[in-house]
This record gives sequence, C-alpha cells and structure tokens, in this order.
Amino acid sequence: MPDISCASEKPWLTIIGIGENGPDGLGEEAKRLIAAAPVVFGGARHHALVADLIAGECRAWDSPFEHSIEAIMSRRGSPVVVLASGDPFLYGVGATLSRRVDPSEMRTIPAPSSFSLAASRLGWPLQETTCLSLHGRPLDLVRPHLHHGRRIVALTSDADTPGQLAALLSATGFGQSQLSVLEALGGEGERLRHCRADGFRLTDVDPLNLCAITVIAGEGARTLPFTTGLDDALFEHDGQITKQDIRAITLSALAPRHGELLWDIGAGSGSIGIEWMLCDPSMRAIAIEQSADRALRIARNAMAFGVPGLAVVEGIAPNVLGALPEPDAIFIGGGGSEGGVLSALISGLKRGGRLVANAVTLEMEAKLIAVYDELGGSLRRIEIGQATPIGGMTGWRPAMPVTQWRWTKN
Repeated sequence: MPDISCASEKPWLTIIGIGENGPDGLGEEAKRLIAAAPVVFGGARHHALVADLIAGECRAWDSPFEHSIEAIMSRRGSPVVVLASGDPFLYGVGATLSRRVDPSEMRTIPAPSSFSLAASRLGWPLQETTCLSLHGRPLDLVRPHLHHGRRIVALTSDADTPGQLAALLSATGFGQSQLSVLEALGGEGERLRHCRADGFRLTDVDPLNLCAITVIAGEGARTLPFTTGLDDALFEHDGQITKQDIRAITLSALAPRHGELLWDIGAGSGSIGIEWMLCDPSMRAIAIEQSADRALRIARNAMAFGVPGLAVVEGIAPNVLGALPEPDAIFIGGGGSEGGVLSALISGLKRGGRLVANAVTLEMEAKLIAVYDELGGSLRRIEIGQATPIGGMTGWRPAMPVTQWRWTKN
C-alpha cells in the first residue's frame, strides 16, 4: 500500500495517457499541465508525440526502470508530469506508481487503452474478450487461455512477437486460429491485417502492435481444461508425478485462495504447483526438488502450461527452506519421511495456513498417523481402481492407496 502518511494536500503528480495521434487526442487541461510542468517523464516516443507542448525538462525512462521511479519520488511535492500510453492503469506506469504514491497525491487523465481501440476496430465486446499483456513477458502466458471459440487481445513486445505467437499457436494445435495484427492504432500509420496462424507471412510489422486471436482448436490441440486434475499425459514426467485423480483431490484439500503462496515439497514433475498456479493469475508457488533433472523438467512443464512464474528451488528440505518466503499452504508429495522434514514444515507454515501430505509408504503413513494423533486435522485413505483388460474380460486394477493428512495451523 502507498505511504499515506506522506500524502500531500493537493496532487503533485500528473499522469497523462496519450495515443498515437499525440496532441490531437488531448484535452485542454492535459495540454496545459504538460506545458506548465518543470519536468516531464516518459518514453522517447511519448516525448516526440507532444514535443511542441513541452517547455520543461524531458526525462526519458531509465534502465532499470526503478531508477526512474526513484527519480519521480525524489520530486515528491513538486509538480511532475508522467506520460503514458493510453490508459496508465491498464498494464501501464500508473499501476507501478500507485504502489508508491497515494491517490490523493496524483491526478490521472487517461486516453483510450490499446485494448479499447482494438475492440472498437474488431467489433469485439471487451467484457467477452480476454485481454493479456505479453509485453516483456513470456509468450507462454497465452497457453491457459487457448480454448476453442475464445477471443484474445494481447499486447506485444515488438515487431517479431506476432510471428512468434503464430508459431506457438501452430505448434500447439491452434494453427487454424484467425490472427489479426493491429499496428500503430490511432496514428497515421494505423493498419489492420488478418491471417491464419499457420499461414503467417506478414512482413514489415510495426513494433507498436497488438495481436487479436480468434481461437480455433484443431484435432489434438493442447487445450488445458478449467478443472483440476489434468491428464497425466499433458505433463512431461518420469513416473514421479501425483496422479490425476489424487491430484484433483489434493488441490481441493489445499483450497487455493487469491494471491497465496504454495510450497511443493518433493515436486517431481511440478504438477501440483502448476495446477495451483492455473487456478488464478495471482497464485504463486515454489517447487522444491532435489533431483537436478527433475528440477529442469519442472521448469519445462511450467512453460508448457503457461505458468512461467513457478519458482524452482533445487535442493533438499528442510535445508533450502530458510531463505524462502513464508507459505500459505504446503504440499508434501515426495519424501517427507526423512527426519525433521515434517516438523520443519509445520514450524514454517504461517498461522491459518494449510498443510496437505500424501503417503504411499508405510513409513510415511506412520508419521502422518502420529502427527494426526498429536495435532489433529483430518486423515483419510484414498483408494482408486481402474478398469483394465483381464484376458478376454475386464476387471478392476487398484492403484496404490494414498493416506492423506490435512491440517490447518491455528
């Protein structure tokens, strides 16, 4: 939250959204504020668009960007204008500054966002459209949203992104999808072009562009269902994976909530942490895995499922836990029977946090029964059978039973 104790009596920071039409899209108040500002922060493109209005110092964004934020904060109480693209609070600098500046200290004059401009050109209702930012972010973030019939508008990083996005769509079975590239929206060079993803041949793409996708799933397309308990075949694994049905029950027991952090101990393929993060974009997870090969596999799976933010820590619990942020939930799916692991995890869990542990060995089961007797919680045995051929007929083949302990720290 911003430091409201330092809030000024009147706004000193003005954030002005501008479009590609420059001053023509600004109101008189915005023009006056730019002209009167002793310093104007923004990108070089922003400064060029309103160069005739600026009388004060031009400050282009520094790299790293945080240096510019500190420069703005050092002028707290003195008039500062910040130029932004479109709506400053939609994947813009306004969202960054609001973490440091109280709303009473700033005024914002937004312009139409690039999403709004794209929707107006395509005739797509925004409330029915998925809006993503892939600007400076992994393209894999689009993967969870690839469902047949969905409409997606994505901010891009540069002229190469549309082609890269088309390649990703084609490689995952969505090559028939309609891809629209919207360039320099609102400016003199505005252009809208369409093609199939698997037929992408566009050249001379303006670096300032968005991509709109009408998703069409081909046969065998990699669609990630909204439910937990995804097909095991979707994951790369070496057999060390919490199986589909047990995973669904485990995710239900972990009860993911907005913005929470999970520790996945003995992560194997990373399936629990991945599905935890797929529940909501705010979710965070750390996979702890001692095998170097499996740690690399977890990272690959995280990219393939569109959750590249999954953190992977190579090492053994509890040795690597000390430097990790406090978790809201912990899952123990591999190991855990070694001395001190379970007690260390119980100690590291925050109050109100949940711990779920699965056991398939007698040794681990004995530990769970003992800790259940000591701390309470709930203990259940999960047994699942699969119908399989037996000679010329069919019978039930049971999987290894799983003992699951669930506990909330008071």
